[in-house]
Amino acid sequence: MEFISDLMTYGFLQKALFTSIMVGIICGVIGCFIVLRGMALMGDAISHAVLPGVAISYMLGINYFYGAVLAGILTALGIGVVSQSSRIKSDSSIGIVFSAFFALGIILIAKAQSATDLTQILFGNVLAVKSSDMWMTLIIGAIVLLVVAVFYKELLISSFDPTMSAAYGLPIRLIHYGLMLLLTMVTVASLQTVGVILVVSLLITPASTAYLLTNRLSIMIILASTFGAISAVVGLYFSFIYNLSSGAVIVLVTTAIFIVTFIFAPNQGILWRFIRSSKNKTAA
Repeated sequence: MEFISDLMTYGFLQKALFTSIMVGIICGVIGCFIVLRGMALMGDAISHAVLPGVAISYMLGINYFYGAVLAGILTALGIGVVSQSSRIKSDSSIGIVFSAFFALGIILIAKAQSATDLTQILFGNVLAVKSSDMWMTLIIGAIVLLVVAVFYKELLISSFDPTMSAAYGLPIRLIHYGLMLLLTMVTVASLQTVGVILVVSLLITPASTAYLLTNRLSIMIILASTFGAISAVVGLYFSFIYNLSSGAVIVLVTTAIFIVTFIFAPNQGILWRFIRSSKNKTAA
């Protein structure tokens, strides 16, 4: 009751709640495609690689959105160039490029630290979200959801069967880099909520949880966005009540939901699989 009373009273808490819900939704949506394409490492790479762009934006006094998106795009292009122009495999090229960008970001943060505290970008602080950040999250969320809705069939086919997609004449590489752009935008929108260190969890865990519950992409997207939103709200509640790091608490809530699903999911849960296995052995 105290939380609800404070929510009705304090504007910063209302902005935090709105931003958390939107971030949970869009992370869940994009996370579905990242999980289905086996690109969890790429999601981790993009989330870390935006750090130098954020730092440079702060040093130049401009909105960190522009620097972060540019850094994310350069990372995706760099990974593509290394993996496609050499014998280096995709996972190795991801490790090379994203670690270099992340290291550069750490150095730039040290240079910018005297003027601006960027630690909340690393770990998130949704309770300190500004009105401009809230509206930026809303705009990014609307763009991401609109693009996914418009190009749903293309994303569906290319995620499940790239060979068939190429046979249909779909621009596979363009779809890939378009998804990387959406991933970068979602990462930027998540900076204030969970930070660059933990955003990969909000991208991967709700989508993985939904993947255990359904075989249909449309249902998976709905479930993942719902789990993301619930995790954001519950995490915000506990972080506010007990004065904890909002990003860390949100991630722990997503993990708790995954663990419960991992055990009790009707078809994929380890408990029911154990029960079915025991029955089959008994019948045999």
